[in-house]
Amino acid sequence: MLYSIIRGILTPLIYLLFWPKVKGKENIPTEGSTIIYANHISLLDPILLACVLPRKINFMAKEELFKFPLFGTILREVGAFPVKRGSADITSIKTALKRIKEGKVFGIFPEGTRSKNGEIQNFTHGMAAIAQRTEAVTIPVAIKGEYRIFRSLTVTIGKPLDLTEYYGNKSNSELLNQMSKKMSEELIKL
Repeated sequence: MLYSIIRGILTPLIYLLFWPKVKGKENIPTEGSTIIYANHISLLDPILLACVLPRKINFMAKEELFKFPLFGTILREVGAFPVKRGSADITSIKTALKRIKEGKVFGIFPEGTRSKNGEIQNFTHGMAAIAQRTEAVTIPVAIKGEYRIFRSLTVTIGKPLDLTEYYGNKSNSELLNQMSKKMSEELIKL
């Protein structure tokens, strides 16, 4: 409920201020377990994606954002959950797996932090591990442009990735490196 209210307020503002052009909305399944991953150029990225994509996204967000009581409560109410960056945060991974198993959309910025120059950085293994374990539909989303008022941004939603060659295999660093590389390459292509 709160998600719909906040989205209803923010969507017109996002469209008024940043004129997002969205390509590939048809690539988002209308239901079922889905992973959305995107490049990360601004603190506004989760808000932009929540406003332009057709389904509610459950984002993993850095735990520091949850330390402010009111803001933390709002984040939780809209589906976000904390992650300890720089470590293998088992609690956040379990939360992501649970939400995906429930048929929800899980959103992540696999670079782990914002890119200062707009170039895609190395992906962490967390997203690959979650995708490999859940076998959820996994979709790259590219955000291009700058968050400058009255300047257009482009959001390109790619087709779901074919990751079947990785499913059913024992998870290890080599497999996760290969998956992360493929996912990164597909995002760069957009």
